[in-house]
Amino acid sequence: MEVSTASEQVILGFRESWNALLRLGPGALALNIALSVLVIIAAVGAGLLVRRLLKRGVRAMPGPADAEKTIRTRRVTQVTWAAFETGLVLAAFFTLAAIWGFDLLGWLTAGLGQQVVESVVRIAVLAVATFAAAELATLLVNRLLARMAARKEAGVRREAQLNTIGPLLHGVARGVIIIIGLMMILAEVGLEIGPLLAGAGVIGLAIGFGAQTLVKDFLTGIFLISEDIVAVGDVVEIAGSSGVVEQMTIRTIRLRALDGTLHVLPYGEAQIIHNMTKVFSYHVIELGVSYESDIDKAFEVMTQVVEDMRADPDLSPRILEPLEVMDVSELADSGVVLRARIKTPPGAQWGVGRAFNRRIKTAWDAAGVEIPYPHMHLVMPQPAQIAPQPDEQPPEAKA
Repeated sequence: MEVSTASEQVILGFRESWNALLRLGPGALALNIALSVLVIIAAVGAGLLVRRLLKRGVRAMPGPADAEKTIRTRRVTQVTWAAFETGLVLAAFFTLAAIWGFDLLGWLTAGLGQQVVESVVRIAVLAVATFAAAELATLLVNRLLARMAARKEAGVRREAQLNTIGPLLHGVARGVIIIIGLMMILAEVGLEIGPLLAGAGVIGLAIGFGAQTLVKDFLTGIFLISEDIVAVGDVVEIAGSSGVVEQMTIRTIRLRALDGTLHVLPYGEAQIIHNMTKVFSYHVIELGVSYESDIDKAFEVMTQVVEDMRADPDLSPRILEPLEVMDVSELADSGVVLRARIKTPPGAQWGVGRAFNRRIKTAWDAAGVEIPYPHMHLVMPQPAQIAPQPDEQPPEAKA
């Protein structure tokens, strides 16, 4: 009987293999079982060995041990292990089928089976190549930005700007590579790419008109980064929320507050940005002394305290200039408010301020400068000062 279809060929092949299996003697059956156990043991051993080698390779990968490297290496490890595990299972399956007399390789290397296998292999190769290209692009961008930040002319501010633009470049590069890979896979499946590109262009135009807020956020973020208004690591206040800039994505800026709260704000909300750590900072001092205290002496003690802090090896790198005295700022109800400021590197003003407050309290106490605090002074009237009430008569009148 002539067999014409692929399904009939597969059914006929399985029937022949099953009949051959039934004709096996006890010795051949025991040998097949032993070979099957050896194949399974070899597959499991190869899997354990490759998993251990992957873990060692992850530890040996270059680059700083930060969260980004952890995520990237974990993703590479998972994809590599999934690809190897799939190949190992398929190899073990076909080996076991050959041991027991099922000729699967013969069907997969001829006719329709060969076409299916070739298509699956090409799609798998394209998927793996797309993933590898995306990871390689991320690695190259990181290396390029790290070299630019390591140059002598690149200061701290330049390094912060490079750290800010890094995630954006990663996202753009990965997006372009993934789109190209998907187009190639769809072409391999048999779909026409031309109509898809035309439809994508129309859909993109419609999204552009309908999602004007997204476009506005994206463009605002580009200008914020290109003009170096804000960068990762800055302490800023935006729309009433303040914190350290933890990450800047394509359309959002993320602030980590002092209490750990994460504020996620679209760039469209960043109409007014208060950057408290750009180039340098100031700790503004506003302290009150009593009206009885010597103001000149109070300023003299403040200046001496700052000079002592500049002589301290732990604090001197965080104080850039001597104390700038700004005289009396207010005559308050309970005392005289003195104003001065200390110039510090970006972000060091809060630590310097806390150290100054602790030292100035001790220094003013030793110098006799009184720090006012709210209090109430109660004056009790004397008996002779108590006036008689209108309905009461003096003692002389009663007599």
